[in-house]
Amino acid sequence: MPVPVGACIIAAAILLSTLITAIGSRYVGLESPAEDTAWLIDRLTGRVYKCQASDRGRASCTAEIATGSIPARPKP
Repeated sequence: MPVPVGACIIAAAILLSTLITAIGSRYVGLESPAEDTAWLIDRLTGRVYKCQASDRGRASCTAEIATGSIPARPKP
């Protein structure tokens, strides 16, 4: 009986750490050539935001409709 209980505790710890990691790194930012614009991607919903900050302070982000997909990398 101790072995299944221990296995369940370990499985629950792994799932909890995975959930915390996914929520903690929800957004991915991509820089653009312009210094005042960046793209923010929500990994959970798949939404893409275009963020602009003309001067220091909080950036304003608007939702963009992104179509298409990122092509797979060719194998060498």
